[in-house]
Amino acid sequence: MYTSQSLLESLFAAGDTGDLDAFDRYMHEDVVVHAPAGLSTRGVNSERESWRKARAAMPGLHHEFVDVLTTPSVEAARTVVTGTFDGTYGGLSARGRQFKFDQAVFAHIRDGKISEMWEIVDVASLREQLGGD
Repeated sequence: MYTSQSLLESLFAAGDTGDLDAFDRYMHEDVVVHAPAGLSTRGVNSERESWRKARAAMPGLHHEFVDVLTTPSVEAARTVVTGTFDGTYGGLSARGRQFKFDQAVFAHIRDGKISEMWEIVDVASLREQLGGD
């Protein structure tokens, strides 16, 4: 299936809409995701569960892809993440607090799917918006 979106854009669009079954199209079963705040995962099922928890704590979670660079073996992107924090996720808690922060994502691509991914998040900005220290 042809898509004009990068693997990262397609993956995050599926996550934002809750289509977590689509992760199999974009990630290897044994994918490793490096994420801040203790949210790193191993395996596509573990990543799905992390997204379930994120969506439950952050209604309206949305990733706007601002810049994307792709090669056959690597993708990199800069995103702006928005939503409303209404729960607990990644050691942060808030009720009804809107947020907007920057994120960078890097992925190794093998056989047309993401095999390893790094998420770099401006956690300090998010914490500040949620009323934390």
